[in-house]
Amino acid sequence: MDNSAFRKHAHELADWMADYFEQVASYPVKPQIQPGDIKNQLPSAAPEISESFEQQMADFEQIIMPGMTHWQHPQFFAYFPASRSAPSVLGEMLTAALGAQCMIWYTSPAAEELEERTMEWLRDMLGLPSDWTGVIQETASAATLIALLMARERITHYAVNRSGFYGLPRLRVYASEQVHSSVPKGVRIAGYGEENLVSIPTDSTFAMIPEKLEAAILADLEQGFQPACVIAAMGTTSSTALDPIRPIGEICKKYGVFFHVDAAYAGTALVLPEMRWMADGMELADSMVTNPHKWMFTNFDCTAFFVQDTALLKNTFSILPEYLKTPLDKQVNNYRDWGIQLGRRFRALKLWFVLRTYGVSGIQARIREHIRIGQELAEDIAQTPDFEVMAPVPLNLVCFRYHPPHIQDEKALDILNEKLLLTLNDSGQILLTQTRLNGKYTIRLVAGMAETKQEDVEKGWKLIRDTARTLD
Repeated sequence: MDNSAFRKHAHELADWMADYFEQVASYPVKPQIQPGDIKNQLPSAAPEISESFEQQMADFEQIIMPGMTHWQHPQFFAYFPASRSAPSVLGEMLTAALGAQCMIWYTSPAAEELEERTMEWLRDMLGLPSDWTGVIQETASAATLIALLMARERITHYAVNRSGFYGLPRLRVYASEQVHSSVPKGVRIAGYGEENLVSIPTDSTFAMIPEKLEAAILADLEQGFQPACVIAAMGTTSSTALDPIRPIGEICKKYGVFFHVDAAYAGTALVLPEMRWMADGMELADSMVTNPHKWMFTNFDCTAFFVQDTALLKNTFSILPEYLKTPLDKQVNNYRDWGIQLGRRFRALKLWFVLRTYGVSGIQARIREHIRIGQELAEDIAQTPDFEVMAPVPLNLVCFRYHPPHIQDEKALDILNEKLLLTLNDSGQILLTQTRLNGKYTIRLVAGMAETKQEDVEKGWKLIRDTARTLD
């Protein structure tokens, strides 16, 4: 493809993208296909000769698009959002066009310095401690793994990096019963072993009980184990439960345990001064993660990881072969030493575009509106006799179930709500997901796209009510 053809097709794609932004609501939220339907339409081998871009786009429209779940659909209320916005897409386009490898300052000076400044902006927007330093990682799962590795090396004085776990006491990690799946996965990868992940009981709001945490640490110390890391959730995936940061942080300081805060979704709400009560005690943490690609209108992937001790972070990961040395290494941040990957994309560019396009006040207005919509929906559900709210709603995730008064058997309610969820999702008109709270099948609805409107949520809630009552 020569440059003139690229220019022509790039304009066509810009039009296609703009049309998609306008028309996404016309698609079914979830595709009506079976496993294998897409693959069976694709040739079993790559083409021997060049195929035209027109044919590629035709196949994209006819084969790929019918198999897509449309995360930006106004009736997509499942999971937490995977953001996108026009400025972020434009930033991604420039990143792709530049094709830069941003592993060290020397290979892309502007990429390193823009990331440094953008993370300072974001830190201050969220009201985080001014002496913290941020770096962009690919996902919150990767950031959590990095925190676990930092905790491992701090407690062992870098012994595991040097010689492995041989001769060391068993290292223990603590998190609530509502822990995200990235924690047990990270515990496995970091070599702690999943048996050394200690689940801490939660209270009636599904938040970690600090007294239970301290009791678990004391019990482990008595057995000769070494407490290494505590992971608190500022907004669990199931219900956005808020672990109490300050008392947990004080316990970690008391026993010398590394303290990581997972605020992958809820962290964005800290742009609102009135929501910073959630982060009371954050200065006691060693690290914190939040995802602009969830609730700050930035395309996946873009995870903000903040640390108190950059020397610990770099010493955990730094390996310096001759071919990566440069004359300026002591004067700059080389982000290859700030995480797992050597190669790095220019992720800061799209976030920079988003922050400048919306401005702090524009982001605050949208987040404030999302919270208002979510809490108003929770009130509506609570006032509807045959539905019930299943968890507190501090933000905009609402956990609920259908509960006709004449059905009291819990198993029957589980079956009914699972049938409701499957019926709704199979309709193509809406997409929701489920969890279990206190062992009860629970439906989750979260509205947090950049363009989410009150009427979108009202339309979805009406569909839920009407569908439920046909099932009953």
